[in-house]
Amino acid sequence: ALAAGLGISARAQDPQVEIAVVTHGQASDTFWTVVRNGINQAARETGTRVTYRAPDVYDARRMRDLIDAVVTSRPDGLVVSIPDAQVLAPALRRATKARIPVLAINAGEDTYRRLGGLVFVGQAEYDAGLAAGRRMADAGVRNAICVQHQPGVAVLDQRCRRFAAGLARRGGRMRVLPVRLQNQREAARRIADALASRSVDGILTLGPGGASPALAALRATRRLGKVVFGTFDLAPDILRAVRAGQILFAIDQQPFLQGYLPVVLLTQYERYGLLPAVGSHVKTGPHFVTKREAARVLRLTRRGIR
Repeated sequence: ALAAGLGISARAQDPQVEIAVVTHGQASDTFWTVVRNGINQAARETGTRVTYRAPDVYDARRMRDLIDAVVTSRPDGLVVSIPDAQVLAPALRRATKARIPVLAINAGEDTYRRLGGLVFVGQAEYDAGLAAGRRMADAGVRNAICVQHQPGVAVLDQRCRRFAAGLARRGGRMRVLPVRLQNQREAARRIADALASRSVDGILTLGPGGASPALAALRATRRLGKVVFGTFDLAPDILRAVRAGQILFAIDQQPFLQGYLPVVLLTQYERYGLLPAVGSHVKTGPHFVTKREAARVLRLTRRGIR
């Protein structure tokens, strides 16, 4: 185990640490399941008591209420994603006013410091989106769509913008296609309608939720393997398509580490005052999984690690 190997597993004389985690991702989502696996692994290794909360569906106001409830219980630390800084700001400021150390994960790279966060653990979204655009442009894409499956989530909007910037540097262009995932058939139909324009030669999806209806739409329109397809995040069906050459790449932001590292960091901070420099960004991605690595990563995905 990583924590044990570093000599930071729980000792008999160490005080019990309680950490609360509040994210915008539902536990049923495959991405957030891996985050929780990392949280649970770190909790076991450090002897930390961790609670996890998230809204049933994405709702920043509901998330704000969850953070407020956590603050009243006064945990030793708070781990939080920040998909909407404006809505969550009051709750996060109440947490810091209560002297609860806050670490941000996954979303909030550009806003966590002004809201009182100490460290950010997550992907460098600027680098990820820009690199995705460049890779797809190098594969010949000149007219792409970016499938936005959670309109209003700042980190996803940022991915589309950076993707557009990466394409533009090679002479390509992009438009955003909003879809709602509550109805997968409707999402696939909207993507299929966008593919009716034969000039569309590239698709970027922002996670497994968007990738699944995109795969269905490409199959239905018989353009799977003909339209260059890239996606953020991993899932078994995504990795099988990467292995088959139907998806050019999947961007791995290592959600396991996004759950694991904050629990370890906050535990050591509470026990010993140890923490990376305030304002640090611990980058967990981007890592691009291509056909060469897909089989190995698929095995780890089945174990809930990748």
